[in-house]
Amino acid sequence: MSEISEIEMEGHLIDSLILTKALDKIMDMGGEFEIKKFNVGQRKDEPSHVQLVVMGDDASHLNRILVELNALGARTVETEDVRLETAPNDMVVPRGFYSSTNHPTFVRHQGNWIEVEGARMDCLIVVDGGTARTVPINHIKKGDQVVIGTSGVKVIPPERPREKSFFGFMNNEVSSERPSAEIVRQLAREIVKTKMAGGKIVAICGPALVHTGASDTLAWMIREGYIHALLTGNAVAVHDIERQLFGTSLGMDLQGNVTSAGHRNHIYAISEIMASGSIENAISEGKIKAGVMYECITGGVPFVLAGSIRDDGPLPEVITDTVKAKDAMVKVIRGADMAIMMATMLHSVASGNLLPSYVKTICIDINPSTVTKLMDRGTAQAIGLVTDVGTFLPQLAEEIRRMEEANRNA
Repeated sequence: MSEISEIEMEGHLIDSLILTKALDKIMDMGGEFEIKKFNVGQRKDEPSHVQLVVMGDDASHLNRILVELNALGARTVETEDVRLETAPNDMVVPRGFYSSTNHPTFVRHQGNWIEVEGARMDCLIVVDGGTARTVPINHIKKGDQVVIGTSGVKVIPPERPREKSFFGFMNNEVSSERPSAEIVRQLAREIVKTKMAGGKIVAICGPALVHTGASDTLAWMIREGYIHALLTGNAVAVHDIERQLFGTSLGMDLQGNVTSAGHRNHIYAISEIMASGSIENAISEGKIKAGVMYECITGGVPFVLAGSIRDDGPLPEVITDTVKAKDAMVKVIRGADMAIMMATMLHSVASGNLLPSYVKTICIDINPSTVTKLMDRGTAQAIGLVTDVGTFLPQLAEEIRRMEEANRNA
């Protein structure tokens, strides 16, 4: 093989299986490697360090291997500054641009390592003076200085935590099991701990949350300060409001019985909001006195209702431009410490694409393929619980209440 490059990796390479993945990737792509140095950390808080010589058939082949290894945290031993090229036009990218991961990333510019703002997958990195940030292609402007290749780019992939945790990376013990009482308690403990530490918890949900009767529980969690942002669509808001106005969701009452002509109720609900001009106005007028949207608006909890082609209405607060909706989601999700995805494949995958890999993420869905697709599309930190959200969420809230009571009595 005619082309070689010397790379290094550092971290908990063995127990996090990072080195194994790197070597497998080299061989799977038809390359070869030689381990030059390997210093193994002797204690659990000591990182390991390895230097490898990677070989490819030609420059193009080697570069493809290095791109894959970069996502696992590899970097060239002889570190150079990042290569920058100018975007020739709006939404036109230079060839060979670096495609970002959702892991914390640094670039070396003018001899200094700069942290890239807004870790997010499938974006470009734009350097502007002493700052660097991820930028999706639709926001690239003519003249932007775009990072090319992997030289001078350092990625910090997630590692197996030193202590056992419910959200431990690669610790997906409950992916296809119905959650037990102990699992519910563990998640409740993480939620309470995050709230007490001043963290930010984002809820992402679909209309099944309302249909299964779990919306009252979510409204309680919002009111009590356990949810700090909401990402969803028109349907959740419509059926949440339908339930408050008519006691039905998709025409079914609280006992799951189909009501006479109930299929029209969500249209009536939309009409009532349109007559008021907005959900907020309807609340001010006293039309809506409870529910998920009521708690968000009265409690000042930010939300994004992202539109869909199948929406009825939609409600005035729904953002029908998908590009603008995604931009709004990015703003609301920024700074999240935990994401709870419930009963929605569409919004779970969309939100997962915007989340950094260090955000604790749990996906609750009765359809196991939702969890699989979420992880296949890069949200590898997610833990999936295959269960009915209508059963799970009230159990979770009950555990949170017990912990609140225990904390008050402590």
